[in-house]
Amino acid sequence: MLFKKITLIDFCGLTNPVLEQLAQLSIAPVTNYNDFPATDDEIISRIGDSDCILVSWNTKVCSEVIKASPNLKYIGMCCSLYDEKAANVDILQARKQGIVVKGVRDYGDDGTLEFIFAELIYLMKGLGNLQWQAETRELRDKTMGIIGMGTLGSMVARTARHFGMNVFYYNRSRKVQLEEEGFTFLPLHELLATCDVISTHLPKNSTVLSDPEFRVKKANSILVNTSIGLTFDKEAFLQWIFINPTSFAIFDRVAVGENFEEFSKYPNIIVSERSSGFTLEAKSRLSEKVLTNMQGFLEGNTSL
Repeated sequence: MLFKKITLIDFCGLTNPVLEQLAQLSIAPVTNYNDFPATDDEIISRIGDSDCILVSWNTKVCSEVIKASPNLKYIGMCCSLYDEKAANVDILQARKQGIVVKGVRDYGDDGTLEFIFAELIYLMKGLGNLQWQAETRELRDKTMGIIGMGTLGSMVARTARHFGMNVFYYNRSRKVQLEEEGFTFLPLHELLATCDVISTHLPKNSTVLSDPEFRVKKANSILVNTSIGLTFDKEAFLQWIFINPTSFAIFDRVAVGENFEEFSKYPNIIVSERSSGFTLEAKSRLSEKVLTNMQGFLEGNTSL
C-alpha cells in the first residue's frame, strides 16, 4: 500500500535521506514546501488532493481546513504530540473524518537539556554578559523546581541532582516512581516560593503561572521555559521581571515566539535566537520517527 500523494505543507525540518525515502511511499511525486502558509486558504490550497500531509508545529491545521480536505487519510505531525487539546492539528475533527493523526515524542530533549544547564552555568558563573549574584556561584545546593515531570522534566530533575541541586517538582499527578528516586512533590505556590530555579516543561501554550503565582515567586530567582509557547501570563511575568532586577529568565526561541523582540529588550531576560532542541541529531531522530509512523500506517497500524 502506498499514499497517492504526500505533501509537506510547511518546513518540517526532515533530513534529506528521509525525504528521499518518502518518495518511495507515494505514487505521485512528493511536494515539499519550505516556508509557512499565511492563511487557512493557503493551507487548503497546498493540501489539494493529497491523502497524506506532514506539518510542523508552526502551522495550525484547524477544523475548517480538515473539512475542506476530503481526500486526507493521514496527517503526520513533525513535532511532539502529548496532549490533543494543545496540538496544532484539530485531532477531534480529524477523527470524525476517519483521518489518522500521528505525532512523535522525545526527539529534541537532549539538546534542550544541554541548553538549560549551559545557560544556568553561564549565568551562575558570569561567563556571558550577565551574572546571577555579585559573586560567582555553583549549582550545588541550589534548589531546582520543575513544573511538568514528563520525559524532559524528569531528565532535568536527574541532571540537576547530578550537579548537587536539591530538586522539587509540581505536576498534575504525583509521580510515585520519581518520588522513590528522591524527588519531592510540592504544591505550586510552595514550589515557587522555595526554589532558586523554576523550569517549566508543559504542552504547547499551557499557562500555569499568572499574577498570584508571580506574587509568591522567590526573590532573586530564575525562571526557565523551553516549552513551545509561553507557560505564563505575559503581563504578570513582565511585571515580575521588571520589579525584580536581580531575578532572571532563560528562554529559547520557540518558548517566546512572537515575543522575541520585546523580551530581548529586558536586561535580565536571556533569549536564545535558536530552538534549543532542534539540533542535527534531533532532526535525524524526528525524521526517522515521522517515517516510521508513516510506514506503520501503510502496513495497517491505523490506531489514532
